[in-house]
Amino acid sequence: MKSILSTNYYVHFQGNAYQNLDTYLKENFHSKVFILVDTNTKKFCLPLFLKKAAFSLDVEIIEVEAGEVYKNIDTCSHLWNKLSEQGADRKSLMVNLGGGVITDMGGFVASTFKRGMKFINIPTTLLSMVDASVGGKTGVDLGVLKNQIGLFSNPEMVLIDMDFLKTVTQREMRSGLAEIIKYGFTFDRSLWYTIKDFTSVDMKDVVNLVYKSVAIKNEVVLQDLMENSVRKSLNFGHTIGHAIESYFLESPDKESLTHGEAIAIGMVIELYFSYKTFGFPMELTDDLKAFVKSYYGEVRIEEKDIAKITDLMKYDKKNVSGRINFVLVEKLENCKLDVQLSPELIQEGIHYYIKN
Repeated sequence: MKSILSTNYYVHFQGNAYQNLDTYLKENFHSKVFILVDTNTKKFCLPLFLKKAAFSLDVEIIEVEAGEVYKNIDTCSHLWNKLSEQGADRKSLMVNLGGGVITDMGGFVASTFKRGMKFINIPTTLLSMVDASVGGKTGVDLGVLKNQIGLFSNPEMVLIDMDFLKTVTQREMRSGLAEIIKYGFTFDRSLWYTIKDFTSVDMKDVVNLVYKSVAIKNEVVLQDLMENSVRKSLNFGHTIGHAIESYFLESPDKESLTHGEAIAIGMVIELYFSYKTFGFPMELTDDLKAFVKSYYGEVRIEEKDIAKITDLMKYDKKNVSGRINFVLVEKLENCKLDVQLSPELIQEGIHYYIKN
């Protein structure tokens, strides 16, 4: 697959990825190389990566616990201390090997350590390949509030190796598929029509879906790096979705959702808003709802949860002057940005998901 040029770095795929990594390491001096992993990627992905990659330098492995709950400033402090203890400097290189938590947090830690050291992202989950691989967003959560602390900082390159997907669960594969569905409604309807008949994620289909998704996101980012206009479209489903994800993460009586599971619910609800506000076809809204409930399973949202979920939306990064801004879909491949809705409609949309 042909490499994709982003703002000032490339996304490389498959065997081509390791050839470019080898060339980069030979042509650039690095005092030390650090590989950031979590407990899962250390076990399942690191051996495969070290087998395929050629390092002339010794590498230091830094390990953190796996999970969104560890994507916070406390973990960053631990990593900054580890880097300092192990002699990292501004000529060191950080290789982030993992899902979105690792690439987001690793990029943030590298970009802020001694005012910046270089980093490379190697996403190992479907979600991180199609979402975190392009765009330069780094950061961590503030408590349960998603991605509240961070900055834009580009990696030296992104390497996508589909073999890592053999190490992830079907649940994680389904999670990543939600972000591809997002691209299907906002930029390329063929993606949605390809996915809607899935009963499981077939690896033969995944390769093309990943490449198309990266190409779409990259085209958007090149138009709007700092998310002032069209890049906001990539937040479709995320205003409510992030609030649901945060609420389920902090509630002791709820099982935490994956990012994709929460965003899938968010897209169903925000399509309902799109139907009520812009006349988006109800048939397509019902189709997505049926697919999400069948494919991801029914998530129980109770009446008592609604007020708490809506309250969490006030922390969304797209908000301005206290106004909650939604990305809605007027018709397939045509988004409306910065849409404000009444509290009544927001509750109505959540009820739409809840009811059979």
